Amino acid sequence: MPKAMQYTKGSIIYFEGDRDERVFILQQGVVLLSSTDIETGQAVAEQVRSSEFFGVKSAFGHFPREETATALVPTIVIALTVQEFEVLFSNNKQLIMKMLRVFSNQLRQIHKKTESILNNTSTDQQTGMLAVAKAFFDDEQYRSACDVYLKFLTRYPNTPKRDEVAALYTESKLKNERLQAHQKGQVFVDETGGDSSLKVFSLPAFERFAKEYENGQVIIAEYEPGDSFYLIQSGKVRLVKCVNDTLKNLDILKPGEFFGEMAILDNSPRSATCMAAGHVKCLEFNKENFELLITGNPQIALVLLKLFCKRIYDQKRRFRILVVKDLQARLADVFLMLDEMNPVSNASEKMRRFNVTISDIAHWAGLSQEITHEELNKLVEKRKIEIFENYVIVSNINDMKRMYDTRSGNINR
Repeated sequence: MPKAMQYTKGSIIYFEGDRDERVFILQQGVVLLSSTDIETGQAVAEQVRSSEFFGVKSAFGHFPREETATALVPTIVIALTVQEFEVLFSNNKQLIMKMLRVFSNQLRQIHKKTESILNNTSTDQQTGMLAVAKAFFDDEQYRSACDVYLKFLTRYPNTPKRDEVAALYTESKLKNERLQAHQKGQVFVDETGGDSSLKVFSLPAFERFAKEYENGQVIIAEYEPGDSFYLIQSGKVRLVKCVNDTLKNLDILKPGEFFGEMAILDNSPRSATCMAAGHVKCLEFNKENFELLITGNPQIALVLLKLFCKRIYDQKRRFRILVVKDLQARLADVFLMLDEMNPVSNASEKMRRFNVTISDIAHWAGLSQEITHEELNKLVEKRKIEIFENYVIVSNINDMKRMYDTRSGNINR
């Protein structure tokens, strides 16, 4: 049962860094949420209004609290378990859509900050799509380039660049056909997950939404308008972003995961390109039936809410790396992040193996491969790490923590 809790003036409801899987509703009084801005280091304060929720992201994502909650006056809050909140959330259409839009906007703002710190030049949608297509072409991913050029011509049939883009599309198509002939005989495995959340989508009613894609096929292109979102039924989907005319791998999504939902919620252009990694089967839902689908299927809304919680946390964690000025400290924090993402069963074991390449580390650190290689070699010379073709060995993860604390100045991290 939800529990009413009383706090006197100045009482702390929870501290930043606490692990507490409760969600709170402010019933009476005033609550202040205080945290530190990742980029500036300045204090940030936000006041909770009556009947508003707080503590949702950390409770749903099973992450440490990101802020300290303080009662500014005698205050009463209702504390709910995640399960109790889910029941309340599932039965309130207005709350469902409000929270999804709030979290979508928060994620969008973190994306913008990340792009700004990476000096990724903002551009209009048409120029952006053509830059994405060119990046695929230059990377010899001709199938993907062909798809983006075709999407561009479909979206913008009256563009003055139509003939130029049509020629690029034809060239990409021919190069892809030659490449396919050369690679004939290769087999891409269709990996189907056993996610129990997919069971609800196996009903015949959902079959009309099914779409299938082949390896390298672009499902949605960065910068194009967002008018549909997808649920992966089988296979894997690779998320790629074009940063300063270079393709950067963001993530690999598996069966049971959604993508494309953010553009639906805030009417913004696509923030990344999503492409099939092998054979993929998805369910495609359009903008018109999105709200009906979400509010009519509370379990989908809950999956999306949890997904936003995770993505917001992950993006903030990456952004925290990018604002570290000292390059050695920044690389150390990359290894600390990888350690958080891949917890070991034996906490006393200090050595770590991370299945990443120098290119992966450069991506996380927001550095060129040349600078990353140079800085990593310094760690190799100090015998802090060993670099292999597809993995890196960290001799002692505590050394990375000490290096980060000392060189970044964040002793109390």
